[in-house]
Amino acid sequence: MAGARERYGDELPSEVQERLDYELGVITKTGYAGYFLIVYDFIKAARDRDIPVGPGRGSAAGSIVAYALRITDVCPLKFDLLFERFLNPERVSMPDIDVDFCFERRGEVIEYVRQKYGRESVGQIVTFGTMKSRAAVKDVGRTLGFTPAETDALAKLIPNGPAYSLTVKDAVKEVPEIARVYKTDERYKRLLDYAMALEGLSRHTGVHAAGVVIAPGPLDDYVPIATVSSKGAGAGNEETVVVTQYDMNCLEKAGMLKMDFLGLTTLTVIRDALDNIERRTGERPDLNEVDLNDPDTYRMLRAGRTTGVFQFESALATDMLRSMRCDRFDDLVASNALMRPGPLDAGMHKVYQRRKRGEEPVRYALPELEPILEPTYGVITYQEQVMRLAQTLAGISLAEADVLRKAVGKKDAELIRVELGKFIEKSVARGYDRRIIEELAGQIETFGRYGFNKSHSVAYSIVSLHTAWLKAHYPADFMAAILSSSIGDTDSVVKFINETREMGIQVLPPDVNESGYKFTVLDAKRIRFGLGAIRNVGRGAIDSILSAREQAPFTTFFDFTERIDLRTCNKRVFEALIAAGALDGLGGHRAQYWSALDSAMQEASLKQQEKAMGQVSLFGLPTEQGAASSHAPRVLPNVAPMAEAERLSREKEILGFYISGHPLEPYRVECELFATHTVSQLGTWTPDPISLGVVVTAVKRQISKRSGAEFARLTVEDFSGSSEVLVFPESWGLLADRIRGDVPVLMKGGYSKRDQDAENPTFIVETVTPFAELRLNGQVSIAIELQLGESLAPEVMQDVRAVVDAHATAHAGAPPLELRWSDGNGTRARLRSRSLRLAATQAALTDLRALLGNDRVRLVRGS
Repeated sequence: MAGARERYGDELPSEVQERLDYELGVITKTGYAGYFLIVYDFIKAARDRDIPVGPGRGSAAGSIVAYALRITDVCPLKFDLLFERFLNPERVSMPDIDVDFCFERRGEVIEYVRQKYGRESVGQIVTFGTMKSRAAVKDVGRTLGFTPAETDALAKLIPNGPAYSLTVKDAVKEVPEIARVYKTDERYKRLLDYAMALEGLSRHTGVHAAGVVIAPGPLDDYVPIATVSSKGAGAGNEETVVVTQYDMNCLEKAGMLKMDFLGLTTLTVIRDALDNIERRTGERPDLNEVDLNDPDTYRMLRAGRTTGVFQFESALATDMLRSMRCDRFDDLVASNALMRPGPLDAGMHKVYQRRKRGEEPVRYALPELEPILEPTYGVITYQEQVMRLAQTLAGISLAEADVLRKAVGKKDAELIRVELGKFIEKSVARGYDRRIIEELAGQIETFGRYGFNKSHSVAYSIVSLHTAWLKAHYPADFMAAILSSSIGDTDSVVKFINETREMGIQVLPPDVNESGYKFTVLDAKRIRFGLGAIRNVGRGAIDSILSAREQAPFTTFFDFTERIDLRTCNKRVFEALIAAGALDGLGGHRAQYWSALDSAMQEASLKQQEKAMGQVSLFGLPTEQGAASSHAPRVLPNVAPMAEAERLSREKEILGFYISGHPLEPYRVECELFATHTVSQLGTWTPDPISLGVVVTAVKRQISKRSGAEFARLTVEDFSGSSEVLVFPESWGLLADRIRGDVPVLMKGGYSKRDQDAENPTFIVETVTPFAELRLNGQVSIAIELQLGESLAPEVMQDVRAVVDAHATAHAGAPPLELRWSDGNGTRARLRSRSLRLAATQAALTDLRALLGNDRVRLVRGS
């Protein structure tokens, strides 16, 4: 009761007291009080250790007792969440409280449970990996002597998507190409027969990612166990963890207490973002006080800026929030429930969107349905709505209504017939029109089977809202946190850096005087790259750098080499730091550091050895105070800086992407003019041709087993990320000599028709044109834009004419210089010179922009 008073005040409202009494009665009667207390205990232990805990997960958010105990942070009364969805007194089954913890510290909670209840009483749960259709085909094919190419081609013919998948047996009947080889080729028939026999059998064991089981005594007194020679999550200093030999379903049947300890990276991101805000501003926002309908947050979501927002990063989710013009928390909850195969296939999300936009009227068959279905515009979206509807119309208890909900959800035809029959008869007996009730029963059967657990949707939407709010109000702090969570995942880092820059926030290269292990927020508009994201730089080396920096900032390259621990920072670490640009702020350039590295490390090593031995100078002073200080300061060798192409190439090699620049940067305008898609948009089939502005970062030449001809797989990259594309032999023969690493090109191509239903279709390259050629052949021209009233001195225009004359060419393919004029009131004129042809070279652009400014000199499509 103390927890309830903390949530609701000393005088509990009557509806709170009534709900508490009811739930406590059910929990006590069913014997699950101990279960709640165990969960309460380890969640409290996590909070006491400042380990972030999620607001709730699954149906447990429907319990006010769980809310009072701070097992969840979602008030079930506020969102009309039902306890019977969690624990039904009429069909008692083991309650299931799954808990999300900070990904980085989840193991500490599991270790706490081991210490609290005894290591011999706590174990993790085994999983059995079964042979799926495609895996069965590949495994059998390998055993029978098929080549990988043959089995891969056959396996890809078997549908295996989240919305539509087939067993091998069904694929033989329904996929024409598989049916043909099954009937005509004895080798393939044998392979498929064996695959049918083996599909579904257990193939290997693993450890459940989150499942933990607690026994009242030694675990092996209750179930068979095994040990796994891996530390696993939360194994502490142990070399092995105890794992049950029963899977989660068998454990439940055996009456064992099972719960899920899930590591949620988003909780780590939220914690890091709050830490960033506190370090930068001295204040730490209380997310529990955030307005769930904050206008700025929903304005950002409607604009499609969902990158990094929990559960809403996909193109589908972004489009859904845009289409429904999301402006309230209920929209997030509904979207979380509707973004699933069933509702999407049924078009429920489209109905919701149209009704929210006012394009389709919202009608209720009976007035009693309005308060139940009003939050979702009359669309039966949640399982709890099915239960409320049955309770209201048939006059049954929520426990009985949960039985109907389960029947519809399980799609058990006989059980649905029985339970819907009861609903119809009881509703008609209470005076409702049979025709209306039968129509509603049809809707319950149709839409109810796709209904989602509202308790889970609300709880996860709280996390979604918190991430979106942080991004809207503290963008630099949030993006630094989400970049830190992606260290080691190059594609994600590239995506988030691109998003950060689009938000007007600089992501600066790493710097040994400013970077931490994670990405560091310098101010509201600048983030410093984290040292932990540099390849070949380990945690020990970073700790040494940070420890030395605490005493004083590094002043020179030689100061840096002398003060860090060379036992943890070897030559490989120095090379990585130089290539990443982390030493650029120490008064030299990268070529100088490369040249001086060996001698600097040798001298620093000698000094550190002398210091370790306690050697002193002739005059009795330690060498670092006496003799060393008498030497003249060392200077870096006088060598030429690296070429930009080499600098960027080494940078990408060590970081996985470009950070201080990009080979495409000089051609950013061409990318906007000619590219129809970005690399991050690849992977969704379209019949239309696609153009990409990219650099090729890797070429993998391969030989076709069918024809013996050479083809290629290319890794391409633009500002949004990287991807692999394919060049068929006939195109590769023409393009092989034109493709060079890190050279900006316009790449055109598309998708094969046969990949129309593929999960991730491969982009097929047809033509490649270097952007430099586009500038020279007239496809890109230079335009000078002037506006009435601009105060440009006559001498400036004379200088402009001199620059144009200097760069003009007589080449017929070069485009004419353009002048675009505006009076500021809508009148525009576009003038092309008859005598001056000017290729869009970088030199011409630089000279003209130096005189007129970047805004007045633009690249435009040639004509």
